[in-house]
Amino acid sequence: MRLGTIPPRIGGVKVYDKNVSRDEIIMDMDIFYAGDCDISFTLAGVSGGIKDFQIHGMVRVVMKPLITTMPLVGGLQIYFLNNPTLDFNLVGMADLLDMPGLSDMLRRIIVEQVAAMMVLPNKLPIILSDAVPAQVLKFPEPQGVLRVHVVEAKNLMKKDISVLGKGKSDPYAIITLGAENFRTQTIDNTVDPKWDYWCEFPIHTVTGQNVDVRLFDYDDSKKDSKLGSATVEVLGVTRKGQTDTWVSLEDATTGMVHLRMTWLQLSSSLADLKDAIAETQMLRVTSMSTSILMVYVDSAKNLPKVLRKGVYTAPDPMFQISLAKTVKTSVIQYRTDNPVYEQGFTFLVHDPETDTLHVKFTDQKTSTELGKLTYNLSTLLDKENLELQDQPLQIKNAGPDSKLIVSMRLRILKYLGGSTNDDDLSLFSHEVMTSSPTLSRTESIKKEEPVPTTTSEEGSPEPKPSEPPEPVEDVMVIGEPPPRVESSPPLLHRRQMSTTSNLSSGEASLGKIQLTLRHSIQRQRLIVIVHKIANLPLKDPSNIPDPYVKLYLLPERSKESKRKTETVRDNCNPTYDETFDYVMSQGELSSRQLEITVLTQKTWKSPVMGQVIINLADLDLSKAVTAWFDLQPEATKEKDA
Repeated sequence: MRLGTIPPRIGGVKVYDKNVSRDEIIMDMDIFYAGDCDISFTLAGVSGGIKDFQIHGMVRVVMKPLITTMPLVGGLQIYFLNNPTLDFNLVGMADLLDMPGLSDMLRRIIVEQVAAMMVLPNKLPIILSDAVPAQVLKFPEPQGVLRVHVVEAKNLMKKDISVLGKGKSDPYAIITLGAENFRTQTIDNTVDPKWDYWCEFPIHTVTGQNVDVRLFDYDDSKKDSKLGSATVEVLGVTRKGQTDTWVSLEDATTGMVHLRMTWLQLSSSLADLKDAIAETQMLRVTSMSTSILMVYVDSAKNLPKVLRKGVYTAPDPMFQISLAKTVKTSVIQYRTDNPVYEQGFTFLVHDPETDTLHVKFTDQKTSTELGKLTYNLSTLLDKENLELQDQPLQIKNAGPDSKLIVSMRLRILKYLGGSTNDDDLSLFSHEVMTSSPTLSRTESIKKEEPVPTTTSEEGSPEPKPSEPPEPVEDVMVIGEPPPRVESSPPLLHRRQMSTTSNLSSGEASLGKIQLTLRHSIQRQRLIVIVHKIANLPLKDPSNIPDPYVKLYLLPERSKESKRKTETVRDNCNPTYDETFDYVMSQGELSSRQLEITVLTQKTWKSPVMGQVIINLADLDLSKAVTAWFDLQPEATKEKDA
């Protein structure tokens, strides 16, 4: 490697004087390097090289702690705030570079290596004074955790054009903050994808960092096409605590992406753990974290020797440290049984009461296992301030004197801008928060009309499948019956075929359905619980219906919004208690309808037994609303029975 003679150029320098500790200096520099370095390498026996290497990005230099002796600064932390822009030319590998995808793969590897070295959360620490402990520079605590929810996108560009001229895309999103990346699932054949994807980023500095969301159209036969990108400043989210915005895509002719972000601060109080666990349970996302663990591995003592060529010699020890599915690797220390690592690691923890930290030592040359260690995080919960300082832990399968010198620090994630929504929690446990009167098809509900409601004294009980349907005579019906649909048989004929009284079977004598509806702002979802159906008409006692319920969102009535319950055999009063949800922002409620259709599998004619169309704008869905809805004749022909 020849670095050349052309130095990097510094475009600007900014020194911070606010929100800075008294014993540190923070400086940002805009670095641009377009030098004459010459890098040569060998890959699979083929020689190659890198020329015309260019790099541009914002570098932060943290000088701390300030000391009273020369060199006045105890150490440096150097890192890029965001991924720098890299460009270079690969030479000497013409045959290999002609292979599809190889050039892109090599470029990606180089970018990832730069990010792993000095793009946040990775830092390049330099100790300038022996009086400064290594932990000061290599074991910093993050300022918090940013939780990102990529909800959906709309009006994306159409990259897959069909023969008929119509087009769709197969979009997915890549979320990047510093050196960390997450990828959503691919949604096929749509320009309005709903991902409902969650991810989390530890944040070491809130100033200067951005969340980048890049959208692509997946193509298995060629390179994925770009659909646009969006950028959100981390600092703006931390000031508000929580954001919920539609962001217009850059580098695209059309399209927007819906992003929700929450800033979680760190707490050393064990009392906050209960709230953190309750919030993750409410979100119903298994990948969400309740806490963050910082681990500082100082050194290991008295590791066993390894057998090489018939002689026991000192190993080249390295270790892997893992928590759940996250695995990280240490640097290699050569020819020593007392390695000094001085390395820090950060892990997001789902549940510290059950999670376990694993450390495994191996010899780099022979891959021989030197020992391992297991530490239950529940032990750390009993420590003062949830910390462990320079603790020697026994390494198993090594030797009686083999120890790992380690420090740990656990912090609970806490949202200071609000608290857990009890309504959401109770809804997901199927508790009924508000009991509303029986409703007809929602076209007959008028906002200007007074709507009497009934509320239980102690809060409505949890619905039980064994309970009989509520007597219809005890509830009120709001509004008038809707106009008769021409394609439906006369209501008089249906009343005559019903074996129950007209009043208990609803206005159209087609029965009633009990639903719970609730919109969760926290999860950005509409939750629908189909409880039961009462008094379906029995036209032929020898042919009892096999009812099931189908749900669609209107007005588009797409296949993606289709939901369906199980079929209950031979029953005119079936109980389901099944929960369904739709990704939906609060603003969408005013323009959406929910179509509920009851069908049966036992018929040679139309399977539709009744239908309800609910205008979501007519209901206060900030709380759970449970109501009986009268089934009406089919308004539109069921296309997918």
